[in-house]
Amino acid sequence: MCGIVAYAGGEPASPILLEALSRLEYRGYDSAGLAVQNGLGLDTRRAAGRLEALGDLLDREPVAGESGIAHTRWATHGEPTVANAHPHQDCSGEIAVCHNGIIENADVLRAELIRRGHEFRSDTDTEVLSHLIEEHWLPPLHLSVARALSMVEGTFGIAVMSSREPGRIVCARRGSPLLVGLGKGQIFAASDAAALLPYTRRVVYLDDGEMAVIDSSGCDILSMDAMSRIVKPVEVLDWDLEAAERGGHAHFMLKEICEQPTSLEATLRGRIQRSSPAVKLGGLSDVAGVLSEARRIIFTACGTSWHAGLIGKFMVEEYARVQADVEYASEWRYRNPVLEPGTVVVGVSQSGETADTLAALSLAKERGATTLGIVNVVGSSVARATDAGIYLHAGPEIGVASTKAFTSQVAAMALFALYLGRQRGLDPEVTRRVLSEIQLLPDKVRSILARAEEIEEMAQRLVDRGHSNYLYLGRGYSFPVSLEGALKLKEISYIHAEGFSAAEMKHGPIALIDENMPVVVVAPRDSVYPKVLSNMREVKARGGYLVAVTTEPNGLAELADEVFIVPSTEDSLQPIISSIPLQLLAYHIGVMRGCDVDKPRNLAKSVTVE
Repeated sequence: MCGIVAYAGGEPASPILLEALSRLEYRGYDSAGLAVQNGLGLDTRRAAGRLEALGDLLDREPVAGESGIAHTRWATHGEPTVANAHPHQDCSGEIAVCHNGIIENADVLRAELIRRGHEFRSDTDTEVLSHLIEEHWLPPLHLSVARALSMVEGTFGIAVMSSREPGRIVCARRGSPLLVGLGKGQIFAASDAAALLPYTRRVVYLDDGEMAVIDSSGCDILSMDAMSRIVKPVEVLDWDLEAAERGGHAHFMLKEICEQPTSLEATLRGRIQRSSPAVKLGGLSDVAGVLSEARRIIFTACGTSWHAGLIGKFMVEEYARVQADVEYASEWRYRNPVLEPGTVVVGVSQSGETADTLAALSLAKERGATTLGIVNVVGSSVARATDAGIYLHAGPEIGVASTKAFTSQVAAMALFALYLGRQRGLDPEVTRRVLSEIQLLPDKVRSILARAEEIEEMAQRLVDRGHSNYLYLGRGYSFPVSLEGALKLKEISYIHAEGFSAAEMKHGPIALIDENMPVVVVAPRDSVYPKVLSNMREVKARGGYLVAVTTEPNGLAELADEVFIVPSTEDSLQPIISSIPLQLLAYHIGVMRGCDVDKPRNLAKSVTVE
């Protein structure tokens, strides 16, 4: 992985491909390259490092042509070097391939191709594809690609072109996202809609087992197995270009933190019935009957989305009184899980393309469970693979570390839990009280953002102390917040941090505490506050540097070394409020340490491979 772009039209391809790649930088990458068809052959340029290196190379060695493919690579097989950068070519240099995914039988195929005389120039699994297409060449190009892919085990989203068929590009998908963009006299393909925003809003999403054959005149969608044509709906992207820009902020991450009042409003809009205490979730209408009889809810997700799912578990159990579990998709998909009748599996993913979450949902469907998606990206693979779901409508999230998508996920979880609760006779007064508080969340977040300088000053004091390890503690609904706060600090600043239930501190982590260990405690005055206060005293008694995120009245000024006050709300909604200062703290510490907070090292925004 990580980003694919293809272009066929009447304009010079190189600048279009480079601009489109720049809109995929947020996904994370370590090298980049492109290949352009110039009528005489394929002209390829590749560079290790940031996209600027490829741009500089193109300035020195420009390429000409009106069709091409391009890629930003996040290394899975082979180091991030020029030799391993995409596109990869065959022995003759007549075929070029960009690829997201993992070819699981690459070693077997490589050995056979070497036996047949092929010479390899890289350590990647992708290069196998270009040689495989060459070995099984049977014009036209798309038949050669289909023959080659029939021998492949694993996942792929690919774009292929050949000097033997100028102007034509073949794209295919199995387990890795691809969409086709339809412009006037020009056709695009990409692994992410963000790449296409400046050029077209009309797109067609490929499903697994489908292939697109594009040139400047149009696009044919084919079944890879039968080679029969498929009629696909054309969808219109609802993201605007301005929303995907930084808008005057120093970083996308800061912009997206600051957008949370409006992203929360967008998630809630039209979903709260003011005339009666009820939630309206139109995306669940087709499965309302199934949900009313559901006996178990399983949230499956990865990373930040897993933390949101843990909060969702607590909410569903509190308001709907239904057994709920949260599972790491990467682990659950390889187990033999118990899925009894009445189980509903909910996949949570910002991008809707997370490979492990998709695989977990596929397993659930095979076992007969009803599947739902809670996703941000309209038309994404999770949205299309599930029986029903909830869109976040949070707008494009470009920063690799999720911020506004997380709080919108938690807001959507609250609506979902109340929806299930009302089906089961939840007290209308409880529903009314919680919904009233939900509607106050955007303004409460605004009040925290208005005091962002306080967090920046706190971050500077912490950076000056030079700590290299942090603990984050919380109990009840604040436990997942502590996990998420620690993850943000790790992602953005490269400081080691761990989140724990404050109740578990005495079962091991307390051994780490001394004067060099900052302990960030999420301690709103909720139902477990007295217990957390006791845990904080235990930290202080051992010399820990105590940072408290709390609500008033708190009485922590004499106990904690740093205190940040946040507005109070329902216990179940407090995670949304408490997360904001932790996001800002991680952001500012990362910036002060000179880290690339939008594109942290080794990370990708959308993890589309295992």
